[in-house]
Amino acid sequence: MADLAVWNGFTQAVSMIELCIAGYCLYKLVNPFLQSARAALAAGGAFTLTMLGFYIMPLHTDAFTAYALGSLISFLVMCGLEQRNYIQKAFLAATYFSLRWFTAAIAELLYDRLYHWAENTKWYQGNPPMHLQFAVYFGVCVFYLTMVYMITNGAIYYIVKSCMYKYERMSMRELIMLVIPPFLGAVGYKIIHYYRFFYMQEKNPPESYDVLLLLYCGGAVIVIVILIMLYQNIKSSQEEKLENQLLSTQMNNLKMHIEQVENLYQDIRSMKHDMTNHVLTLERLYERNETKEAKDYVKELKSAFMETVGEVNSGNPVTDVILRGWKTEAEKKKIRFQCDFHYPTGSNINAFDISVILNNALQNAVENIGGSGELHILILSYRRDNAYMIEISNSFTGNLRQDAESGLLITTKREKDSHGYGLNNIRKIAGKYFGDIDFSVKNEEFVLSIMMMTE
Repeated sequence: MADLAVWNGFTQAVSMIELCIAGYCLYKLVNPFLQSARAALAAGGAFTLTMLGFYIMPLHTDAFTAYALGSLISFLVMCGLEQRNYIQKAFLAATYFSLRWFTAAIAELLYDRLYHWAENTKWYQGNPPMHLQFAVYFGVCVFYLTMVYMITNGAIYYIVKSCMYKYERMSMRELIMLVIPPFLGAVGYKIIHYYRFFYMQEKNPPESYDVLLLLYCGGAVIVIVILIMLYQNIKSSQEEKLENQLLSTQMNNLKMHIEQVENLYQDIRSMKHDMTNHVLTLERLYERNETKEAKDYVKELKSAFMETVGEVNSGNPVTDVILRGWKTEAEKKKIRFQCDFHYPTGSNINAFDISVILNNALQNAVENIGGSGELHILILSYRRDNAYMIEISNSFTGNLRQDAESGLLITTKREKDSHGYGLNNIRKIAGKYFGDIDFSVKNEEFVLSIMMMTE
């Protein structure tokens, strides 16, 4: 009786250790996707405690329902401690629910095969002492727990490694696409496992049956990993395609700006060519003491000159054209456009990078402007020691939605067609010069600040 009690106690200990391993593996899965390691630990701990509670105080529920409840509670804990990206948390909980069935089933099948082989050896058939039989059972159980950990942790490693966009918001459609196949596989396994258990009560199932079930479970784990990898590859291709489209648009804009600069210089050359005639005309007017006519002529000449060169003079022809273009666009929409921008001449910051910043920032300002009073956009730049600062502010009313991972804004345009790369590209350019961006809303005004280091 004492030996039987030891065996039973050890069996229960193995089951409890297995549940602790399951909770730890859940922590390993969710931790890279959560901002707080405390939330990941709490999710794994809640899963372990829930399953231990079901094991110690069985509520007449099958294992399928118990694991479903454990996954649900871990999901609720994650949502409670980190209130963001709930759909992704549902994906993690559902994925682990399915993965847990298959990895445990593989370990159990390997355990059954190993124990069956040990029982049929000549040595074991010779009825060795009880403590030696227990040693065999102990070793096989250790093998089982090791397999549970290694197989589950191995699958989690490849899932985490394949997820390149761990902080990307997931849509409900993506959740359904990723969750349904593994869930149906888990349901299929439950049905197969039921018939296997029923078969074992009648007689031992043929070895080929267990081999097929092992292949089924192993294939299911591979399908889960490959499905997530394919999903991430699709996401990566989409991101790359959208960024290429944006780069293509920016290159086309740059070509247009270069053409405008060439036209501007052509107009300036034409004016320079005519300047001799203008000077001679003014000299004749002053020689004749026709002062009033000379002043009127100078006024007309100044107006023509300002029309040619424009009111914007930033110190660089590329930025001049960009600022004039957005000034014209703003004035068409009756937006007051004020500019005190100066190109950082003599620095390591090139005109193309500045053009990316100005185009993206001013496009956002023009498209998202709002307010009850006079609409306005103000752009200015200045230097503080080695830091070159650009500030762009515009009228704005409403609430900002900020992505918790990237710190960038979530705009309506981004939610609709995933083209919200404006601020992201500005940040990339700023990071190239060891800087960053910041934004705030004060007194119905949105202010975007960009810092870049000139050395």
